[in-house]
Amino acid sequence: MSGCPEAGDVSVTGLRLAVVNWRDPWHPAAGGAERYAWELARRLAGRGARVRYVTCRAPGQRRRDRVEDVEFVRLGGRFTVYPLVLLWMLVRRRSFDAVVDCQNGIPFFSPWVLPRRVPVFCVIHHVHDMQFGLYFPSWLAWLGQKLEGPVSRWTYRRHAYAVVSPSTLRAVRERLAWTGPAYVVPNGCTPPASADGSALGPVGDPELVCVTRLVPHKRLDLLLDLAERLAGRHPGLTLHVVGDGPEAPALAEGIGRRGLGGTVIAHGYVAEGVKTALLARADLHLSTSEGEGWGLSVIEAAALGVPTVARDVDGLRDAVRDGVTGWLTGAGEGAADTAERALKELADPARRAEVAAACRAWAAEFDWERTAARMAGLLAASVRDVHRYGDEHPGWTLSGHRGRA
Repeated sequence: MSGCPEAGDVSVTGLRLAVVNWRDPWHPAAGGAERYAWELARRLAGRGARVRYVTCRAPGQRRRDRVEDVEFVRLGGRFTVYPLVLLWMLVRRRSFDAVVDCQNGIPFFSPWVLPRRVPVFCVIHHVHDMQFGLYFPSWLAWLGQKLEGPVSRWTYRRHAYAVVSPSTLRAVRERLAWTGPAYVVPNGCTPPASADGSALGPVGDPELVCVTRLVPHKRLDLLLDLAERLAGRHPGLTLHVVGDGPEAPALAEGIGRRGLGGTVIAHGYVAEGVKTALLARADLHLSTSEGEGWGLSVIEAAALGVPTVARDVDGLRDAVRDGVTGWLTGAGEGAADTAERALKELADPARRAEVAAACRAWAAEFDWERTAARMAGLLAASVRDVHRYGDEHPGWTLSGHRGRA
């Protein structure tokens, strides 16, 4: 990455900011999008901004909270959070200098209730379009596509998109027909405490791990296909699935039906230290997702020297450097074939060490402080010179792509 403003280059001291996201990082269904929003919020607050994180409320969560100088406001549930947040912001419409409006399928449409002078960055992790059909009936999926596409395009026409990867940048241009300013503000990575080069130890029975939310577009059926095929070739193979979600019952049923009880271990949600330990001892990290905005778990695995096997789809093709920090499934090749190819390469100790070193070097390029510095620069510039959105700051370069397009 290059062109990132250094920590001292910009100031957000005193700015009144709202970070609006569907969930907070302590929500039972939180994932990478929540991690991203929280890392931005806490670091912007650390730079002197007054930050309010506005989100939904899970059972047992407090309506008001303060963590690391970030004020949390929790309103409504899965769907009611959207109108309630708009009402809350309407009442306080003159209380913000800028807003980070995070899209999780659809955004919050905050420009509807804010003064025109208040700049808004609509954060997009990935374009959902066809994924709506995996979760909702056809009429609701159609509505989701319209809200994500033409309605969002009109709503944010005087504002800017912030996207997390070159894949998402291409997708908002090509699939959402967005023609306004868009900036790549990538995910960071917090190196696990045990990221000391101890991963990828001596070759034995393969240990694989998949860290994922258990939701339809992660394609857990393909993950079980992979485990079933590889178990026939490697009787001692173990696949650890780490994560929780609505597809957990289907995963358990599939493991039992296929007779994979001794091969696939579904851990559910685990503490961060347990997740790190499982990743650190794995030969490979796996992703069978249909598409991502980025692939935070890929970089977290790489920080431990563990490469990833993934499908060649949006986001994952950015997070995995094919043949260097992992392997992407090629045309006409199944995920099991790719994983088998990877295991054969890793059987060579020299190649194994080379891949582990490349993984750690790649993960080291991603840092939440640099991510926050980039967003701070964009916010400060947009407030200072309304709606120019930081043209004086060059975009980051990520895998050969410029940060603005």
